[in-house]
Amino acid sequence: MRRALTLLPLLAAAALAGCGNKGPLVLPTRPAPPAPAASAAPAPAATTPPAPASSSG
Repeated sequence: MRRALTLLPLLAAAALAGCGNKGPLVLPTRPAPPAPAASAAPAPAATTPPAPASSSG
């Protein structure tokens, strides 16, 4: 009986040590924010004429 009471805390500690997340216990570092673009002016949009309407009939 005494041997069982001695092994019980050891088995409980071993079982609890196996639970949880695996890997490093640190938060990952955030990546650096992107640098602003050299020119913030938007590119001009290419304009195309509308397609002619097709007549069905």
